[in-house]
Amino acid sequence: MHESTEFSPDIDSLSQQLKVLANPKRLQIMNLLMEGVQCNCELGDSLDLPLNLISHHIGILRKTGLVNIERDSVDARWVYFSVNKAALQALSEVFEQFFDIRRIQPRQPNCGPQTTNSPQSNMTLVNRGP
Repeated sequence: MHESTEFSPDIDSLSQQLKVLANPKRLQIMNLLMEGVQCNCELGDSLDLPLNLISHHIGILRKTGLVNIERDSVDARWVYFSVNKAALQALSEVFEQFFDIRRIQPRQPNCGPQTTNSPQSNMTLVNRGP
């Protein structure tokens, strides 16, 4: 018996998040943040990127809600970045649902030469010689 898994994804939102994560540097940043809180200079050293590019990528990740920012309580010039666990959990759940193999249906196309109800199956080939 086939188990139906009803799922209606927000394709536009998912597409935007995939675009953000499609950048290798942003994936590397997320990977480093999965190891724990990082500052700009640590990310720059690990990725061999200038601080302005780190800030650019962090800004994009923050805009999608995947990364949190916190200023140092003693010296506000120091900024620390971490993974937004709630946003990552939500994204993980959407991915899990979207790519769930139980969603694959045993459907066949309703068109084409192998379909008995298609207009093409009722057509005869006409030789249009030279």
